[in-house]
Amino acid sequence: MNKTALITGITGQDGAYLARLLLGKGYRVRGVRGRHSTDNLWRLRHLGVLNDVTLFDGDITDLSSMIRIVEQSQAGEIYNLAAQSFVGLS
Repeated sequence: MNKTALITGITGQDGAYLARLLLGKGYRVRGVRGRHSTDNLWRLRHLGVLNDVTLFDGDITDLSSMIRIVEQSQAGEIYNLAAQSFVGLS
């Protein structure tokens, strides 16, 4: 049976590399991506894993959104790598 992991911040540098590592270990990988007006999937695309992960749109500051995603992902492991990456916005 495959393990399933949920990664918040999967579109960031560390999240994308973690997704690739876990996929290489046979995991099913789910990810939470924030809503952005720009293409934030380029790292996953560059690493060749975009088609191998399931993505959920969500807001980690919205409890009901995260409860829904955790339930739908059926993940046994959760990696929280989401963060504000722009100093001006933080």
